[in-house]
Amino acid sequence: MRRVILAITGTIAGLVALLSFKSHVPSAPVAATTGGTGGTSTSSTSPSSSGGGQTEVVPGAFPQGSIAKNLPAGETAVNGKVASTSYGPVQIQLIKRNSKIVKVAVLMQPTNTLNDVQIGKFAFPKLISETLAAQNGKIDAVSGATYTSAGYTQSLQSALDKRS
Repeated sequence: MRRVILAITGTIAGLVALLSFKSHVPSAPVAATTGGTGGTSTSSTSPSSSGGGQTEVVPGAFPQGSIAKNLPAGETAVNGKVASTSYGPVQIQLIKRNSKIVKVAVLMQPTNTLNDVQIGKFAFPKLISETLAAQNGKIDAVSGATYTSAGYTQSLQSALDKRS
């Protein structure tokens, strides 16, 4: 009888602790992404890029929105097609110089839930660095971000096909 009372009390205490648990909310505000139509562009009105065509790089962050504003001579911007994934659209933009990819930005990403945003913050920097290293669309997917990775590579490939 004593064991039963201890088991019931322990179960109730565990349930109370579980039900009162609140997950934390990220302290940094989420940057809004902007969309656009696929195609080649040489200018943009996105407020997320700074002057001179340079994008501020923050560790763990990735460029969001068009980075094609005020491109130096010899650089061109190519927008990939919007790739539909189960969690939302993904679209990227390439900046190339002399047929070499020099920058990649994310124009659209899934933002329906906090989890979508967290996955994007984790996956896109890895996908972008692999793109810059490989200089083609043959990159590995990021574990835990399979659909986002597939959307990224689909949009990347469409942008690479346009630049040929």
